[in-house]
Amino acid sequence: MVVLSELSEGYSSSSSTHGHIYEVFLSFRGIDTRHNFIANLHKALMDAKITTFLDDEEIEIGEDLKPELESAIKASRASIIVLSKNYATSTWCLDELVLILEQRRTSNHVVIPIFYHVEPTHVRKQQSSFGDAMDKHRQKMECETKADKRSKWAQKIEQWSKSLTEVADLKGKDVNDRQEMEFIEEIVNDIYRILRVHLRSPLPLLIGMESSITFITSWLKDASSHTTDILTILGMGGIGKTSLAKFVYGLDCRDFKTSSYIGNISSRCNEKFSGLLDLQKQLCDDISKTSPIPVDDVSIYTSKIENVVARKKVFLVLDDIDSVNQLDALLGSKGFYPGSKIIITTKDAWLTESCALFKMNVKPKHAKHLLQGLHPEAGYEEVLEKFVEYCEGHPLALEVLGKSLHNRDVAYWEDTVKGLKKEVGSHINNVLRSSFDSLPLENDKELFKHIACFFVGRDKDDTETILKACDINIISGITNLIDRCLLSIGWHNELVMHQLLQKMGRFVVYQVSPHKPWKRSRLWCDEESFKVLKQKKDMRNLLGLALDMRRLEKAEKLSASFELKTDVLSNMDSLILLQLNFLQLSGSYANFPEDLNWLCMHGSPLKSIPLDLPMENLVSLDMSYSNIIESFDICYSYPQQVQKKQKLDGSCLKDKRLLGALKILNLSFCEQLRSLGGFDQLPALEKLIVTNCINLVEVCESIEQCFELVLIDFSYCKKLRELPRNMSMLKKVKMLLLKGCNLGESQINTRDMDSSEKLKTTNLGINTITTYSVVQHAIPSDLKFLTVSLPRSLVSLALQNNKLSTESFPIDFSSLFMLEELYLDDNPIVSLPSCVRSLPRIKILSMQNCEKLVSLENPPHTLRELMLVSDYRPALRKVLFNHNMSPLKFYIEWRMFAPSSFEIEGVVKIQPMTSVEKMLLRCLGWIELNFLKERHLRTDSVSRGIEESEIQMYYEFGIFSTISEGKEMPNWITDRSQGTSISFTIPSSSKKLIGLNFCFVNTLQIGEGDSIYTPMIKISNITKNLVWIYQHYIDDVDGGCLMFLSHWMFGMNEMEGGDHVTITMSKKPYDRTSQVAIECGVSFVYDDGITDEEKLSLSYYKSWNHIIGRDLTGFQLTTGEYLLSMERFMIHVDDLLIWDRHLVGDGARFKELSLRGSLAYGRWPLSDYLKLRIYDCCNKYVKSSLKPYHRLHCLNFNMQLLPKPFGSKSSSFQMCLGFIMAMKLLFVLQFCYPKELDYRHVCLNLIQ
Repeated sequence: MVVLSELSEGYSSSSSTHGHIYEVFLSFRGIDTRHNFIANLHKALMDAKITTFLDDEEIEIGEDLKPELESAIKASRASIIVLSKNYATSTWCLDELVLILEQRRTSNHVVIPIFYHVEPTHVRKQQSSFGDAMDKHRQKMECETKADKRSKWAQKIEQWSKSLTEVADLKGKDVNDRQEMEFIEEIVNDIYRILRVHLRSPLPLLIGMESSITFITSWLKDASSHTTDILTILGMGGIGKTSLAKFVYGLDCRDFKTSSYIGNISSRCNEKFSGLLDLQKQLCDDISKTSPIPVDDVSIYTSKIENVVARKKVFLVLDDIDSVNQLDALLGSKGFYPGSKIIITTKDAWLTESCALFKMNVKPKHAKHLLQGLHPEAGYEEVLEKFVEYCEGHPLALEVLGKSLHNRDVAYWEDTVKGLKKEVGSHINNVLRSSFDSLPLENDKELFKHIACFFVGRDKDDTETILKACDINIISGITNLIDRCLLSIGWHNELVMHQLLQKMGRFVVYQVSPHKPWKRSRLWCDEESFKVLKQKKDMRNLLGLALDMRRLEKAEKLSASFELKTDVLSNMDSLILLQLNFLQLSGSYANFPEDLNWLCMHGSPLKSIPLDLPMENLVSLDMSYSNIIESFDICYSYPQQVQKKQKLDGSCLKDKRLLGALKILNLSFCEQLRSLGGFDQLPALEKLIVTNCINLVEVCESIEQCFELVLIDFSYCKKLRELPRNMSMLKKVKMLLLKGCNLGESQINTRDMDSSEKLKTTNLGINTITTYSVVQHAIPSDLKFLTVSLPRSLVSLALQNNKLSTESFPIDFSSLFMLEELYLDDNPIVSLPSCVRSLPRIKILSMQNCEKLVSLENPPHTLRELMLVSDYRPALRKVLFNHNMSPLKFYIEWRMFAPSSFEIEGVVKIQPMTSVEKMLLRCLGWIELNFLKERHLRTDSVSRGIEESEIQMYYEFGIFSTISEGKEMPNWITDRSQGTSISFTIPSSSKKLIGLNFCFVNTLQIGEGDSIYTPMIKISNITKNLVWIYQHYIDDVDGGCLMFLSHWMFGMNEMEGGDHVTITMSKKPYDRTSQVAIECGVSFVYDDGITDEEKLSLSYYKSWNHIIGRDLTGFQLTTGEYLLSMERFMIHVDDLLIWDRHLVGDGARFKELSLRGSLAYGRWPLSDYLKLRIYDCCNKYVKSSLKPYHRLHCLNFNMQLLPKPFGSKSSSFQMCLGFIMAMKLLFVLQFCYPKELDYRHVCLNLIQ
């Protein structure tokens, strides 16, 4: 989000951000021009708000230049040098000239010479008055008797002479034969153009935009060939697009010789017939040195613009574009000069790539950056929470409403918040309304109003199904709304709309008839809907009505004593959308409108669906929480009931209706529902949702007639005895949800089938030719459910919380050859069931909260996402992957792993030193380590926190290591050095060098605490120009003294005899302790004396991919330089953590990974080089986000240390109601502090 606030010291002006205080420094000879030309020029510059330095004091000839003048020159962006008749007589002026030209050479200082009634030739050759002045200076030098002063004079005269020649060679302005005021106006205009001081208002302080500013600035500075030419900043009205673009332009425009900011394009084009021509003229003036002859033809201006941008590097900002014609007119179609940068702000994501530029053979590279509002957390004063909740981080609303509440007491705030819920502030509404009004199609406007009134938060697919039946072009409509930032899709496929946009959409409907709600097209307010129904108003124009009795004030009293007659709906001929939740109705349901497409009746007291309810056009029926006992008809499945069924057939059949339009049926939480049938009446049904029906016992076999079924959800139907065997005949079912059905405990009664049916059904892992009785006998009772009911078309299967053990699973899942998502969460699984490995297309596997999970080995190589998040005690010890694994996102909670021993193949392996094979230790050259036995160590890692265990062996990146508390190094570490570094040359040897042992001992100074951080280790092979920087898995260790021993396996030719090597240890930036490095040392390991069997013990470790000597591409910073940190697996962006930069420089990035591919929505691309991406899900927010049977978005959690809470509690927080402080608080809450902190502490600290 972006918030406009007062200027901070860091951004006091566009100049100060680059270290400049003044725009212009005036250098002149006072006796010639002070009281005439300079006085007028200075006034004109100041009137134009161009900050100018003018010294009011004269200085005597021969005196040195004053320090404040030197500072003023260096603090100015440009200098105007007025070369008049007596200019050269002043040594002060000449010293200024020398310094000004020096600034020009070193810091892009702009110099404008003014030849004030003097000839440039006289200045260049020091003739006429300039020659006379220089002669006088030489005479003074000759008269000087002291050698040092004479030498100083000689040096100065030479500098002055060269400077006069240099300044005369610059392109300047000659005042001869010119009107002085006209001449001054021309100078001011030139300064305005050259310095590009178009934005005279100071830069706003943008709260919460740091990441966007950093991203765009980085993009602007990236001159590499793979970067994009155009960046489109997207967002709804008022979200901060213009403020961000203006801010970035003010910061960075001077880095480009040619730039232009064209603002408010949409309104300027709409307000004036020639608006587009005016914009083109402004752009031409900014980017072309020559002033174009005014024309009245857009195409001519377009031609001029595209010619300039094709041959000149430019930086353009086009703010608030709302049509393709505007882009075509302002950019043309010839493309851009290499290195040019174009920023476009718009509400429409579709526009940029629809312009003429993208119809060329060579299209420009394009990226998008989406601006979103700040979503503040609750936790402090209630009224502020309500205010922020209302605004939902929208910058314009925060600014307008925040300023109106400044210095008001809490009671005023509370009253204002109540009023906000009833109406939309006009200024905010007008800004948001512009996005709605810009929709070109009436279809899209109607869709927006439908969603704003009824469908925010509802499933996108369900909404599409319902509104498609309402003659809405839904697919293109939703796309258009998303492109214009009026709508977005949430993580769980729900429709998301900013609260203020929703209020604006409802306000559009409200305005049609503010005081007669029954004349509107839609009613969503419970109070108004109830009142209109109660009064039986004529509502022939009503399209949609929503009423939820629970939300009404005193709802219990109303629902207990009042009911409505169904005939109140009889006069609603146009009604297509109806929601009547928890409402008592009486009378004939034949009175319901016949054209209803959506009917939602939560909490209905009906025992069954009324036969007289008009349902021919109904697309979606939601009867959740109702008292329904059976749906549509009674399902009889057992022989003893057949006779009873035959008796009833005569009456039942004549009442059956074909509901040919119904696609969605939701009967969730119908606790009295016992049987589910009548599917032969529902040939078009696509979604069957029957969750938490705790008494549901059976589902009728007529379900096989629902040929269009795509989703079936029976989650938490714990008494469901059976599923129809013929359900596997359904050909289109993509998603089956059986969460919480206790399949592991069910005693399933399977139904008999005739021979033909048996041959049609493919049981999972069961030979279909086997007789059914044999099959049933062979299947465990808890698996009979699964063996008969899984359609082969399944793409997603949810089996969470079913008490299924590893042994419970079928032998083979291979018949589910379409399955891509499998959810096995909350089951007592010990290891990966073998049947899962047979799934040929599986992409997502979730095994969260499997408390008994010990190992997960060789999951299918097709897997793309693996989720192992758990709230239970640590038990997991091993995760092994196939070597032909596809790139995988691995969602893990590190605390799942057993503390003493665990392994993620290819990433890290940890085991107690006592369990390490002796052959392996001999290969490492680690002998006589008995002093490590029976010791314990308390460690702290970023990913797992504090743990205590016996001394362990760590392996990562081809580096073995162990850590213990103590001051002694092994005696075979022979080459030693005091301090934090050691340099050595590897001895030449006929033996092959296979490894390097490095050991160090650090200790804390007395009184520095009780834990010591592991340092960063940097090994540099200076001879081969190779560098490895290693950050250990363990962050710090309890105790005052630390012994670290490591073995580095190097690849072929990476370390050889004669190589000069240095090893240094560096503290991490957040390490504030005072450590003393006692000593460090190395030893070399050769291949002599190592048996083949011992070498074999290393083969597994050498097979890992991301180790020294193999593929470290994803860890490469520059050629030959690598940062080895496990957090590299866990960081989504291809950037360095802040504490890594001190080792490699602030500008360092991982090589080949920066800005590759699309930068859509400001996200860096994932590395193609790392096959494994780990997402640490310790954060409770992440865990709640990993919902089953929803495709997950990529999460990014950098494992950085979070700030601690500070300050002290105080009721004075109530005084912090001003807009600026509130915005600063919100920024801190969102970007710096976790939910658990006391926000009042943070706010008080900020105020102070």
